[in-house]
This record gives sequence, C-alpha cells and structure tokens, in this order.
Amino acid sequence: MPTLNLDMTFDFICPWCLIGKRNLDVALRLLARQRPELDVRVNWLGLQLLPQISMEGEPFAEFYQRRLGGKRAVRARMGEVRRAAEGAKVDLDLERILTMPNTTYAHRVFQRAVHVGSDNQKVQLLEMIFRAHFQLGEGIGNRDTLCRLLRACDFNVADFDDALADGARQFIGRRVALADSSVPMFLLEGRAFALGGQSPEQLLAALYRALERQFPEAIPA
Repeated sequence: MPTLNLDMTFDFICPWCLIGKRNLDVALRLLARQRPELDVRVNWLGLQLLPQISMEGEPFAEFYQRRLGGKRAVRARMGEVRRAAEGAKVDLDLERILTMPNTTYAHRVFQRAVHVGSDNQKVQLLEMIFRAHFQLGEGIGNRDTLCRLLRACDFNVADFDDALADGARQFIGRRVALADSSVPMFLLEGRAFALGGQSPEQLLAALYRALERQFPEAIPA
C-alpha cells in the first residue's frame, strides 16, 4: 500500500489537543505492532481557535470565567481536563497559566518548521510549545519564548524572520469539515474518522473502521 496520510487538527491552547496527540502516539504504536506493513505519515494541522484574542493575550482566569459562565463552571471543566490528562499520562499544571495567549506567532512558527525542519524537529517543537503552555505557564504568544524553543530544537531562528515579523497576519489554519469549532479532529486521507480526546484504544478502533471503509484491501476479511 502507499503511505497513508493521517492528519490531526490542533491549537496550542487546547488541552484536548495535547491529550489527543499523546493518545494518537500510543494508538499508532499499537497499529505498528499489529500491522507493521502499514506506513502512516502524521501531518499536524494547526487551527487557531481564538484569533480575536489580543496579541498581548488576556488574563487566563478571567477569560475562562467569562467564556464558561463563572468559577464553578471553570472548576468543573478543569477537573474534567485533569482526569483525562491523568488517563493519558499527560502532565498539566493549569495553575501556572496566567495568560490566555494569541497563538498567531506560535502557529506561524510551527507552520514554517514543518517546511524547514526534520520530522523529529517538528514533533519536538510541537511538544515543547505544548509543554511551555500547559506545564510551565510560559507565554507562547511571546516571540522571545518561541525563539528560545526554536533554538532548543536546533532550528536556525533566522529562518523564521517572516513568521515572527511585526504585524504578522492572523493564522487561522486549514478549515476541515467541523474543525472550525472542534479540535482535535483526526482524518485519514482527508476524511474525518475521530474527534476529541478519545483513548488510544478508541482511536485505534476508529482508525481500523476508517481503513476498512477507505482501503478495504488493507483489512483482511
């Protein structure tokens, strides 16, 4: 079979995207053990959910209280996120997040990294931006922070001048089906097969169903 393209939409401010990314990693390791002949290439499709946030960001607690309707709703949502993160063995330190960032620069930098970096570099950068936000509470809308992360991934920061230029246009990203409001979304050859923070086993089962629909010759009867 030819290489299969598996896409995942994400935004760096979405905890379900980090959880989904880690669960996808596990699902693909399981797939590789069960079906080693299948060659799957993962493409990370950035999607900016909140381009309206100011470039300086907004106070995190106030933003979520306003968005969800109060402190009680925020506590309930954070509890849900923490439980899902624990199940996926994802470390989160939500109390360290003081600012809800605008992710324009982060997405533009990552998009450029996809074109100039190796597979290992782009995955490392993806993980490091997620970690900076969700574990360290760093400002991923800040260009100095992004330059430091690029150097940590052995990128030449000069290659990112356009992505980090003053007045950079908003990064919205590729729109896929329901992805305007739904990340993470998982697609096989452009067709959605799963959505949200599903477990590795759920993702693997959904991927097998997608393979059976789209590539029946790949799945023995």
